[in-house]
Amino acid sequence: MGLSKEELARLETKAHDLRHSIVNTVLFAGSGHIGGALSALDIMVMLYYHFMNHKPGDPHWEDRDRFVLSKGHAGIGFASILADLGYIEKEQLKTFNLTGSKLGIHLDSNRIPGVDASTGSLGHGLSIALGMALAARQLKKNYRTFCILGDGECDEGSVWEAAMAISHFGATNLVTFIDRNQYMIDGNTEEVMKLEPFAEKWRAFGFDTLIINGHSFNELHTAIEHALVASEKPVAIVCNTVKGCGVNFMEGNYKWHYGAINEDVAEQCHRSLDQYYEKRVQEKGA
Repeated sequence: MGLSKEELARLETKAHDLRHSIVNTVLFAGSGHIGGALSALDIMVMLYYHFMNHKPGDPHWEDRDRFVLSKGHAGIGFASILADLGYIEKEQLKTFNLTGSKLGIHLDSNRIPGVDASTGSLGHGLSIALGMALAARQLKKNYRTFCILGDGECDEGSVWEAAMAISHFGATNLVTFIDRNQYMIDGNTEEVMKLEPFAEKWRAFGFDTLIINGHSFNELHTAIEHALVASEKPVAIVCNTVKGCGVNFMEGNYKWHYGAINEDVAEQCHRSLDQYYEKRVQEKGA
């Protein structure tokens, strides 16, 4: 069954509010990885506000679903979600990446409730996620593990070693997402280190591979529903996204992989996000 109109509207509103929160957090910090946080946000919203079993009041609940943000530099977006859900105080966002803060650019699982894995050294997250999935099997637990990779991160050989192991061990309780925004810190992925044919690579490694619009909650919902009932192959979901999604002057611009903003730029971002939300709701009927 697809998303109801009411649920779609709720998710769209939540994503809109969180995009504004990301901009504000970048402003508090002075700079941040805004481009990739905005591209991956809808995937995280779909997981945390619709699919995942978790308890903000009990972050160590042993039956919770696990989440690994392998592209850890998008932590400025993840932190906004954790604050919104109550894992951390919203006031903490004002200290993001400042001296003495618990909130660094790459979120630390030893310091931040709700963070299952410290990531940021790119290429390691999928291996960590596999360990969690195999642990669930060993412990006879029903929790699922979700992992988001960056597409530029897939230049790392360790990603493909993990993929090979996931297929070999038949870890169908792990769902792999790739934030395919086409850009990395140095430019377009196909110019820096060609990834295409990308989906075919995942299929060759034994994955049931889906290609979707990573900004469509309906497509995300359908893909995740499929992944959660898969029994023969692990599922990889290649999410076509836009770097800097929602901020018109950042969209598709690798120079906003990491950037500094002031109050004037932040105000431009907020205006653009409002226009993006209105257009998105009209187009999708939310």
